Amino acid sequence: MIRQTLLAFALMAGTAQAQELSSFRTPEDCGLYRYKAIIKRVYDGDTVWADIDLGFHTWRHDESLRLYGIDTPEVRGEERPEGLKARDALRKRIDGKELIICTIKDEQGKFGRFLAILWDGEENLNEWLLKEGYAEPYD
Repeated sequence: MIRQTLLAFALMAGTAQAQELSSFRTPEDCGLYRYKAIIKRVYDGDTVWADIDLGFHTWRHDESLRLYGIDTPEVRGEERPEGLKARDALRKRIDGKELIICTIKDEQGKFGRFLAILWDGEENLNEWLLKEGYAEPYD
C-alpha cells in the first residue's frame, strides 16, 4: 500500500501547471514533468492507455490519459463515424510506440485519467490532431 501511494505521488507530483496547449513548443517545455511512455491502447482520439516509466526502474502500468487541450468526436452515438476516424488516425500514429508524455494536472479527472500532452520526437501530437482536423480546442 505504501509503495502504491509513493508511486501515485511520484506521477502526480511531476506535473506542469495548467497552461495553453500552444505554450508547449518542445517536450523540454514540460520541465521535469515529462516521462517516457509506451502506448498500450488507443480508445478514441483523446483517450489512451500507457505504461509510464517514472525512472529508477519504476513503472505505472495501464494508466489512462486524457489528451490535454483537445476534444475529439466520440466513438459512440451520432459522432461515431468521425470518432472512428480520429481514433484510427491516432492509433495508426502511436499504438505500441514509445513516446514522451507531459502531465498537466496533479490529480486525475472525473474518469480517472491524467491530463497529458503526447510527443513523438519534437512533434506535439495533441496539436497534430488539431491541425489534421480530428480534434477541436478544449478548455
